[in-house]
Order: sequence, then C-alpha cells, then structure tokens
Amino acid sequence: MVTDLNGEIAHETELGIFADDTRFLSYYAVYADGQQWHLLSSSPTDYYSARFYLTNLEVDTEFGVIEPNSLAMVIDREICTAISEKIVITNHSLKAARFNLEIAMRSDFADIFEVRAHSFRRRGQVSSSWNDDECCLVHSYANQDFQRHFVYRVIEANPGAKMANGRLSFQLDLDAGASWQLKARHELVSGPRSYVSQNNGQENKLEKFKKLHQEWQEQATELTSSNEEVYRLFNQSVSDLGALRLHQDPLDKDSSIASWAPAAGVPWYVTVFGRDSLITGMQSMLVNPRFVLGSLKRLGQLQSTESNDFKDAKPGKIAHEIRLGELAHFNKIPQTPYYGTADATSLYLIGLHEAWRWLGNEDLLKEYLPVAEKCLAWIDQYGDIDGDGFQEYLKLSEKGLENQGWKDSDDAIVYPDGSVVRGSKALCELQGYVYDAWLRMAEIFKAVGRHADSDKLLAKAEDLKCRFNEKFWSEPDQFFALALDGEKKQVNSLASNIGHGLWSGIVDEDHASKVVQRLMEPHFFSGWGIRSLSAKHPAFNPHSYHCGSIWPHDNGIIALGLKRYGFTDEVGKVARDISRAASYFEGNRLPELYAGIQRDEKSFPVQYAKANMPQAWAAGSVFHLLKAILGLQADAPKGVFYVDPVLPSWLNDLCLKKVQVGNSTLELKFWKSEDKTQWDAKIVGEKIFVSERKMTPNIFG
Repeated sequence: MVTDLNGEIAHETELGIFADDTRFLSYYAVYADGQQWHLLSSSPTDYYSARFYLTNLEVDTEFGVIEPNSLAMVIDREICTAISEKIVITNHSLKAARFNLEIAMRSDFADIFEVRAHSFRRRGQVSSSWNDDECCLVHSYANQDFQRHFVYRVIEANPGAKMANGRLSFQLDLDAGASWQLKARHELVSGPRSYVSQNNGQENKLEKFKKLHQEWQEQATELTSSNEEVYRLFNQSVSDLGALRLHQDPLDKDSSIASWAPAAGVPWYVTVFGRDSLITGMQSMLVNPRFVLGSLKRLGQLQSTESNDFKDAKPGKIAHEIRLGELAHFNKIPQTPYYGTADATSLYLIGLHEAWRWLGNEDLLKEYLPVAEKCLAWIDQYGDIDGDGFQEYLKLSEKGLENQGWKDSDDAIVYPDGSVVRGSKALCELQGYVYDAWLRMAEIFKAVGRHADSDKLLAKAEDLKCRFNEKFWSEPDQFFALALDGEKKQVNSLASNIGHGLWSGIVDEDHASKVVQRLMEPHFFSGWGIRSLSAKHPAFNPHSYHCGSIWPHDNGIIALGLKRYGFTDEVGKVARDISRAASYFEGNRLPELYAGIQRDEKSFPVQYAKANMPQAWAAGSVFHLLKAILGLQADAPKGVFYVDPVLPSWLNDLCLKKVQVGNSTLELKFWKSEDKTQWDAKIVGEKIFVSERKMTPNIFG
C-alpha cells in the first residue's frame, strides 16, 4: 500500500494498493462534510504498519461551525493477509460536533506496468456495489477469465455506513470529549488467490506475521558501533530485507529463513528478479547466509528449457523477471517469465558457490549441480553469440530489453559521443562474472571429485582473463572499455561497470591501479559515491537512471573489488560517503538510486524520482561495504573463516554478533589501537578456525 503522507491515494498518480502486479485501489480520500483533513504527522511504525495524525479545518455544517483543530483523527493500518484499518475521531471542543465522515474510493485495476508508465488502457469492465447486509463495498473487474475484486469491509462502526454519491458516509454526532471508531478491512481477490481474513482471523494471522518478523530479527546478525550512521543504516537494512521476503504463503508454512527469497523492491519490483535476487542473496550472507537459498530454489525452478524469442529465452538461462498481472496473463508482455538478462546465469553460479562457502553444506551442491551444469552449458552455447569467446547479448523479443546487463535502461550503454549503442553488446562486467563463475565452479567440481572438469574451467578462466585484458583495455583512456559493440569495436565510455570487473578479479593487477585512480577522480567520485557514468561524458545526467546517477549496490560491489586489489583507503572513502548519504534519507534507508550531483557544503543526496524504496540490493549494499572493510571470507567446507580488517579513520569500532558460518555462530570485534586495526573472535557451536588472510585478486584462482 503506497499513499501520500495524509494516508490518502490521489487520483492519476502512482499511489495505490498493489498485489500480483495489479493496482486494486487507485483513489482513497477521507472528508468531513466534503472538507479535507489537515495532516499533523505520519510515519510507518513498522514495514507492515503506519499511523496518521490529522485534524480538521473549519467545517461549516447545518448544525453550526466546527472550529479548526477541534477534531482529531488517527488512522492506523496494518498489512497482513488483508489490510486492517482503524479510524478514531475525537471531539476536543467544548460543544457537540455533528457532521458526515465520508470515505471516497475508486479502483482502476491497472497493470503495474501501465501505472509506472502513466499509460492505462482498460480492456475489461469495472462494476461497483454496496452490500448492506455484509457492510461491504465491492469493486470488481473482469476481462474474460482475468478477474480481480477489491472489498472494503466495515467490521465495526456505530452508526454504520451508508452509500451516497459513490462514497461511504457515516453520520457522526460527537458530544464534547467523545470519540468514534471505525474498524474496516481492505480485502483483495486476485483470481484464485485471496487476501481476505475472517473477523477473528486477521488478528491471529497478524500475530503470526509479527512472530515471523521477530524471528527474522532474532536470527539476523547484529551490529554495534560507536558510529551512529553505520549502526542505523545496518539496522534499517536488516529490517528492509525482512520486509522484502517473498513466499507463496508465509503464514501457513514453516518459518525457516531458507524458504524466503527477496523481492527486488517496492513498489515496482515486488517479485523475484534473477539478477537482483541473486546479488541480494550474496550481499546478505553476512546477515543470514540461508537467505540466498530461496533465490537459488525459485530461479532454478524457472530455468529455461526452451528457445523462445518473445521471452529472450534459451535452454539453461536463468530468468530475469516474472509477473502475474493482466498484461502477463494475456501474453501482452514477455514477463511470464522473461529471460532478457545476460548476467543472471553466471551470477547464479557465483551465488551457489557463495552459499556453499558460507554454509558448508555438501547437499546444497547435490541439489543444484544439475541447474549449475545447465548454466555452464548456456554460457558456452548461447552467452557467446558469435563464438569469439566473449559474452554478448542481443534483444530478440520485440517487447524485450535493449540492454540486458544491470544497467538495463534503453539509453544506458552509450558511445563516447553520447549516442546509444544498438545491437549486440559485450559488456565488460559480463566477462568478469563468467570468469568468476568458472573459477568458483572449478572449486565446486574439485570438491565433488570431478577434477578434470575443474581443470578445464580453470584453463578457460585464465584464457578469458588474458583475452579480456588485451581486447578491453584502452591505453589512451587508461581504462577498460565499457563494452565491445557488434563490430567488436571498443565502446570507450568511462562508466562504473569495470568496478564489477575488480570484484570478479578479471582485471590484471598492472591495470588495477589505473582503474582505481580513475574511479576516484571527481568526475566519477561525487562525494556521495561513485557515479554510474563519468560527469565528463556528453550523456551524463545526474538525474538519469543509469547515465550518471549513484547506485548504492554498485558502490558496494566496487568496494569489494577495491579490497581484492588492496585499495583499503578507497574502500573507506566509498563506504563513508554511502553511509553519509544514507543519513539524509528518512530512517537511514538507502533508495534504489540517487542523483550523481557533486557534494559541497550545501548539497545533500537527491532521490531519483521513481526509485524503489525499500529496494533489496540497495539495502544489502551496506553488508558488502562492511565485508570490504573487514575483509570477510567464509570457507565453511574447510572449517575456516578469514578476516582482513582495516578500519577507516571515521570508524573506530565495530562488533558483529550472531554471524552464521556453517554450523557455528561467531562474534567478531574490531577496534582501532594506535591507528592499527585489532580484532577478536568468539565461536559458538562446531569448531571453526578464524584467521587473518589478505584478500587478493585470485581468491578463487
């Protein structure tokens, strides 16, 4: 449920109640005899609840004038199986107040793609009815076999509701000091799925829901630090990840965290996303390593078994996105699921390896090796379109994505003159992901006794690294090309993508210092983080989606890459600026992205207009930043956990409790003494050895 600060849903906006990619409620407003209420204050009280404090303006009724601020209205909402709503109105004046409380509601049942695009075409019929016996307003939508229903059910109100002029009306007569209360529910019926509770069921479900949230908090890693910004950002991010867990029916299943997968973000991406879900799973290893398993399972189930140009699908490919709205139902869009992602397949292998290294569970490999081998086959057969040994992508679907890396907007990949690159593209980070995936799978094959397969992947990875550094390096720019275009010419735009190459370890060490030097120059490094595109580029726009904005997850991945190559000072600078930026947003919650404006003494971070917030890999970015600062590396199969901590000048101390590695739980303390970082570890459970080891580019080589 997305409302304005008043708790209302304005007409023809992006606000509303959403489920299964459909907007069930598109307009909601509360009036006193036709007058709007005045907001005093409002806030979420948890990710599933909110409270709104309002008062009246002057209301001129037939019974006399109600003076401003005489009436107090408090709206409480809690989302569980349905959305519970309680409205309490108190008369604080010295005389009685008689007026009509009116609630206006409309439902457009728009597909979420159309809501975001502000382009809505109704294909079916909407009907509305008031059921006096059941005290409920029903809005229904039907387009052939696609049917949706919104129900506003009055549970408790005296006097009761009447329907008048398309609004629910309650005739209130409040003595001085008296209060009136309305209890209601927003209920949704989405085809065979229903978000409905019985009168006593919602409360019971809500208690289970709160218990699930409490369990998530109890099982997640805890952080303490004298640095308030880091402390607040970490805790908000843990809460956001808890809010973004997906399950078919979480309240009727075992509450094991292993069964959860992350939604990509609210409000636009409340679904499994291949790339986002896998990266979020890897980020959250520090918080709860089992969180990634839901992504591995669901994406493994969705792995393509066919060639389908409309879906950009090939056998073995990992899905990008799946949707359940009207457009998907009638195959008007390819997200059923859609496979237009060139990186999710290699990221699946990286995520599987990372989960194994943190959990140490050999059964995990047995379960997902068949999926992994199909991923490897896709990389060889379909990821390399023209057989030159590099990973490319090319849109086949007329309704697919032109760009299929993490920067997937149409104008994200540009030549140095600002013109858009069309056709086949071999992005630099795709080569790094495959290089990393091959190294990690080589380690997995060795662990299961398949030494020949392991040696083959190691040789392929080394060959790819050599060719990459030869073909992608631009000597005049002292930087790596963003991509090779369809004619295998370098696209020499200065972009952040190569920071992911540092993360993967594919960059030769003699090139790494030059890359890092560039990334830390003012045209890249804004003071709020590293921009996605250099400010010197003709296509630079700090308020764009991918051409100059700042993405927290991008910076977290780059920070890990900086750590691998020994650039600890730069890690501290990136982490400091992302942490500082978070402190400017409400609740220290990082949005999906924000503007790439330069920081000065008067500036502050500016959120992107349509940013998801909360957003999964934005929330997870702080965990990558901490892993980079502390140099955390798990190797549970061998019973070892490595640290390589270098606390920056602005972070004097840090303690992580309940860090789960294999069957052990660690408490890790880090502090500065005479400008040197000291550390200590306590271990609970099975014995695991904690040791200091430098992170290097060839961690998995």
